[in-house]
Amino acid sequence: MSDETLSALRGQIDNLNFKILELYNERARVALQIAQRKKELGYPGYDPVREGEMIERLLAANKGPFDDLSIGRLFKELFKNTLELMESHQSQALLSSRRVHPQDTIFNLNGAPLGGANFTILAGPCSLETPQQIEEVAAFLAQRGLKIMRGGAFKPRTSPYSFQGLGLEGLKLFHQIAKRYHLAVLSEIDDPRTVEEAYPYLDMFQIGARNMYNYPLLREVGRQDKPILLKRHFAATLEEFLLSAEYLLQAGARQIVLCERGIRTFERWTRNTLDLSAVPLLQRQSHLPVVVDISHAVGRRDLLLPLARAARAVGAQGLMLELHPQPQFARSDSQQQLDLQAGAQLLENLKEYGPLS
Repeated sequence: MSDETLSALRGQIDNLNFKILELYNERARVALQIAQRKKELGYPGYDPVREGEMIERLLAANKGPFDDLSIGRLFKELFKNTLELMESHQSQALLSSRRVHPQDTIFNLNGAPLGGANFTILAGPCSLETPQQIEEVAAFLAQRGLKIMRGGAFKPRTSPYSFQGLGLEGLKLFHQIAKRYHLAVLSEIDDPRTVEEAYPYLDMFQIGARNMYNYPLLREVGRQDKPILLKRHFAATLEEFLLSAEYLLQAGARQIVLCERGIRTFERWTRNTLDLSAVPLLQRQSHLPVVVDISHAVGRRDLLLPLARAARAVGAQGLMLELHPQPQFARSDSQQQLDLQAGAQLLENLKEYGPLS
């Protein structure tokens, strides 16, 4: 083979490469139009049946020199890349995406800023139990200038025989005491039918981890005109987490806080495994504030201080913390709640890294 012949063949290869590149991108553009139309029609994005049919037709038309196995691998990779492109465009079009909303969402709740460079504490007992318990924790938070108190009135529990909370009457009591101390009320609602009657006694709705997939509840809470804290399910991917936030945004909510609270792994030394990588990943993808619930993450009070420091170091915009005057007698999650003295020490330690709100 002469050099001229080799150069000519290489020229053909170059031309074919550019044609393949052009066709590859043209195919991607058409695929994105298909994805958009499927979205408008409410169809699923991935269609494995059609993918199989396309592969069969391609293999039937294959005349070599590549064998069918090679052609199958080639087009499966092409289909995979196209699907990833479609999913990427879909995620960038989400209301939670920075492509849609480049600036951080920052809002104020009872004088406490949520989002941006702020670090906000959301603290209180796991479950509301007695007027005295609520009063002691409320006084503790108010004395330290904190503005938001959390407490569970409706408690979704793994066992139906466990304490399920004081319900609406407990929430009313919580609201009454918290307002005396000028604290905002943050509490979980676990049933769409409860939203309307609970509305007057809440300043911020919480969607618990177990209810992250409760889409009727997400829609109902999203229609309210109050801030929402959405917890990540212990088996949810970050993509699924943001899609749950999308239900709230689509329903009209705009003041939303994402809460990382640990995921379930094979590890048994802690209740869950705290996924601190979720904080910067969510902040890169989404404009919504991200806080960390260290109490539910590990279920052990002896690990809370180092995890609080780590959450702040990784860039979290707040901390959820469970406090109880007498944790040993708590009716739920007694091992993970700090007593008030230990809570004061943790908060003082965190002040070394900057102000708390």
